Parts: sequence; C-alpha cells; structure tokens
Amino acid sequence: MQLVVARIGRAHGIRGEVTVEVRTDEPELRLAPGAVLATDPPSAGPLTIASGRVHSGRLLLRFEGIDDRNAAEALRNTLLIAEVDPDELPEEEDEFYDYQLIDLDVVTEDGVTVGRITEISHLPSQDLFIVERPDGSEVMIPFVSEIVTEIDLEEQRAVVAPPPGLIDDRAEIASSRDAEAGQDGS
Repeated sequence: MQLVVARIGRAHGIRGEVTVEVRTDEPELRLAPGAVLATDPPSAGPLTIASGRVHSGRLLLRFEGIDDRNAAEALRNTLLIAEVDPDELPEEEDEFYDYQLIDLDVVTEDGVTVGRITEISHLPSQDLFIVERPDGSEVMIPFVSEIVTEIDLEEQRAVVAPPPGLIDDRAEIASSRDAEAGQDGS
C-alpha cells in the first residue's frame, strides 16, 4: 500500500537540499537516508534520500542525483510516497494511518448516523475528519479525543460526542444575560 509521507517545498541553499512538509508521524522511519520513495508526479522519481537534517525547525532533505538549486527547485510540490505493508500498524495504540480511517462510518454516542469519513485533513493545529453526510453535504469533525471518543476498526466506525452546533444547527448559546433573564421571571 502506498502512503503520502511528505510534500517537497522550496529549494534550500545551492547544494540540492529541499524543505519538506512532513505528512507522517514516523519521519525517522519513512524519510531516513537510503529510503527510496515513489513520487507524484511519477516522472519526478523515484527518489532516494541521500541525507536529512533539521534546520530552524524544518526538515531538509537531499536526494541522490539532485546536486544543485535548480534541480531541487524543479521538485517543488512533488509528493513523496512510501510503500507500506498493509498489515503494519502505527507504534502507538491510539494512532492510525489515514487509510484505516477513510470510509469509517461516523455515529454519535447514542447511535445516530452522522456519515462516512471521506478524507483526513492534516492542519498544523489538529487533524480533521471530512465526513460526507447521507444527504451529500459535508461536515468537518476535529480528530481530538474530546470529540472522537472511539475508533473501532473491527466494526468500521468512529464514535463521536460532538458539542452542540458542530454537526447540527442547534447550537446552544449560553450567557450570563440569559441566566439573569430567567431569574427575573421575564
């Protein structure tokens, strides 16, 4: 099975290094020197990682055969794809690969169907489930333990406890003014 593990950014320096946007929780495994990665577009690869280092909080990679800034810049926006054994699981119990989550049914804790996960959006602050509802509309659900209370791969479902207004239009608005109005008898 193929997984996107990074996207190549801009060239760094004059010796062929590039910045990368890491899209894996295991960069030390997937983006290690010697790793051979497929690419999207396929014409850019395969690429073999010659070296890697962290500079100012960003991962920099250099690939075999990419020795100058122009060659590095030509790789910009290329996706790096690793071949992964489909039976391989993440190291941590509460971690999941995207392919394990795509197509899971999403239900509330009381059994109401929300929809089906069609995509995982990886944002800097958190990951989001993009869920297609039965009516074809989409809802975004933050993949945080307070909201996604259970992932059951055997049952192929994700159980959620959404706060009011996340998946419906019935947001509860509570303010001290509302509480005071209720005490006045108005």
